[in-house]
Amino acid sequence: MGGERDPAGVGIEPFEPDDVDLADPSLYLNRELSELEFQKRVLHEAEDERTPLLERVRFLSIFTRNIDEFVMKRVGGLKQQIEAGVTDATPDGRTPLEQWREIHDELRPMLAAQTACYRETIRPALADAGIEILDYSSLSADERTRLRTYFEDSVLPTLTPLSFDPAHPFPFISNRSLSLAIVTRQSPGEELTFTRVKIPPNRPRLVELEAGARYVPIEAVIRNNLDVLLPNVEIVDTALFRLTRNAEVRRDEEIAEDLIDMIEEVLEQRRFASVVRLEIETDAHPFARETLREQLELDEREIYEREGPLDYREFDRLVDLDRPALKRDAWTPRPHPQLTATDRTAIGEHTTTHQSVFERVGETDILLHHPYHDFTQTVQSFLHEAATDPDVLAVKAAIYRTTSDSQVIQSLIDAAENGKQVAVMVELKARFDEQNNLEWVRTLEEHGIHVAYGTIGLKTHTKTALVVREEDDGVELYSHVGTGNYHSETAKGYVDLGLLTADQDIGQDLVAVFNFFTGPSLDEQFRKLLIAPVTMRERFTRYIRREARYAQAGRPARIVVKVNGLEDPAIVEELYRAAMAGVDVDLIVRDICRLRPGVEGVSGNVDVYSLVGRFLEHSRICYFENGAAPDDPAAADTAGDPRYFIGSADWMTRNLDYRVEAVTPVDDPTIRRQLKFVLELTLADNRHVWEMQSDGSYEQRRPGDESAVSTQDVLMEQTRAAASQDEPVAGLIEPYPVDGDLLVEAGPPRSADSETGRGEDTDVTDDTETQLPSETDGGSPWILDRHEDRWYEPDSRTYEYAVRTPDGERVYRKTAAGAASALRQYYE
Repeated sequence: MGGERDPAGVGIEPFEPDDVDLADPSLYLNRELSELEFQKRVLHEAEDERTPLLERVRFLSIFTRNIDEFVMKRVGGLKQQIEAGVTDATPDGRTPLEQWREIHDELRPMLAAQTACYRETIRPALADAGIEILDYSSLSADERTRLRTYFEDSVLPTLTPLSFDPAHPFPFISNRSLSLAIVTRQSPGEELTFTRVKIPPNRPRLVELEAGARYVPIEAVIRNNLDVLLPNVEIVDTALFRLTRNAEVRRDEEIAEDLIDMIEEVLEQRRFASVVRLEIETDAHPFARETLREQLELDEREIYEREGPLDYREFDRLVDLDRPALKRDAWTPRPHPQLTATDRTAIGEHTTTHQSVFERVGETDILLHHPYHDFTQTVQSFLHEAATDPDVLAVKAAIYRTTSDSQVIQSLIDAAENGKQVAVMVELKARFDEQNNLEWVRTLEEHGIHVAYGTIGLKTHTKTALVVREEDDGVELYSHVGTGNYHSETAKGYVDLGLLTADQDIGQDLVAVFNFFTGPSLDEQFRKLLIAPVTMRERFTRYIRREARYAQAGRPARIVVKVNGLEDPAIVEELYRAAMAGVDVDLIVRDICRLRPGVEGVSGNVDVYSLVGRFLEHSRICYFENGAAPDDPAAADTAGDPRYFIGSADWMTRNLDYRVEAVTPVDDPTIRRQLKFVLELTLADNRHVWEMQSDGSYEQRRPGDESAVSTQDVLMEQTRAAASQDEPVAGLIEPYPVDGDLLVEAGPPRSADSETGRGEDTDVTDDTETQLPSETDGGSPWILDRHEDRWYEPDSRTYEYAVRTPDGERVYRKTAAGAASALRQYYE
């Protein structure tokens, strides 16, 4: 069912329920239909009258882009499977053909709803607000004359009519381009001719008649001036159309001689890939419709008849109008208070004093939260300072997506020119960013930088950077582990987290990861980081099963996970088992979710939420209660401390098994408190959060008589407040704007002698008893579980165990008993 049923090394047997078949397809939601449910929530932002009008226009555009990508990737992939004769069923019991049919049945009314939203609600509301998108028939004679002049001078020279007749082959039609299908004939009674005219993408889609007030779609301008473009023929009919091509073009990486050449071939093949959807105006001439259907080899299900304008992507330019009353209040990301030092002068003014990023990070870990914190003054500053600091020896970064004018890339180039050792992993297989990344590879190599293009069989999805710096005490490692790309533009609209840390164990783990990018193999043991595809599945499975054991033993047990997608069937099954064992599970899943909540006897204590707001939620946070409880004496020690993780991986099979991902534990009490706040706030949100029902549909929470709580609005307010404090604080300030204490507070900072590892976890034994073993239990498994991050399995033929000592050294033992004895000696 995807992933491993019992990943090696987990060490805890799964909870076995009575009389429940966890392979039952009815327990698993379909991946594709779940994604369409998410797109319904996106469309709702355009339909919701509480959303400012120009924001509603923006969401119309976002919905079009999202559906386009879904059709290109997911529907295209299914069509390939159907053509290849694949009949294997997904965990929810559907074959590729069944999924393909259901997707089209589900998608058709969604696109109709988008059209209705625009034509019946948004367009009239824009007109009422003084922004008119006009039909050509409503224009005055003077306006038509002006537009004819505009057409002849600025549009006509860009047009190329392509006819289909015995003398001309059927024209190539590019993916997602908007076109006019024109049916003509020389004279009445003669044969019809099909001509395609591409709507020029380099001309404004909305032609301005009056600045900021009156617009005409360019397709209407072209349609009503065709006599200039096609003289001496009868225009029988015109219809707007656009098509979507399959993006699932793949090559065998194992036999490709050069990855760059392979990616370039994939990009070329994608241009000519098969068509998987045709959108065409309602009441198009049958000749035009049939010509397109026949020449593009389309099934009737793949043809969507819609009223115009079909493509809403360029409508988001209206959002740039200077109409603040029709928008949300503008948000400008703020400097991070811990990276901006301020002093008060004698007359009360604030002055800024500079302190190195490395000095700050050396003092304490720092949590970055975008777009609340400014990417340029945080991540970019970290890399810029690394490039110019004379004490920096090396800089390494993994790039998945970045901007075409990336300052991150420029900092890496500057670092190389300043004599640093620079190594960059650029993932050439980042979907739809291949061309941009190819160009950056060439630029980096021109500056003598070591560039790795990717890994055979894996995508590199880590969001990590490493700086190696010479200091008085020796070489120090500074790391950034994040959930989002090194992309300054998306950082303004995507919610992401990043950890800046001088933790040497994390740094050494990143050394191993970057060595894998440029070397032959990936280490299978890491000190702190959870790395896919080698340790992450095993560790997360272990943490889920451990919560189940705590629940069975009567200890507090809670899992709260915030991810973009929960698709992996094996993880879903583990969560079902944990829930049946008594664990409270809260899942904040932005889009795809296979797990079905609220199933009696299986997932009655599982809740699934989705937050859709002005920013795209992209951060990943995992919380495991770890047997702790409020005011529990155990929580005052490292035992029973809740566990927090952030990183790049969703709980999807592709992330856990087929990508290189990095997730970091979070030990700093202040940062844990910040993450705790984010999770509690999201669970309390009654403005933008949706709750999944057991049938896979969603219902949006409403404030009712209560005060509205919007997670993103509160975080903006908190960030403003934190930036204005006399004493810059580490992050969110009190009092919390939500009541209650939903999650257990982390314990106090650990003593200096316990800082070598990330801290001990209490655990339960791997036997069938539900009683917790005594803390005086001397058994080796208990000691090893209790100190699971203070030992690892070294790459040695002689020794099976390596134990880290408090002074940072290593001692090696051949047996579990020997390792347990060493752990007891050093830490108990």
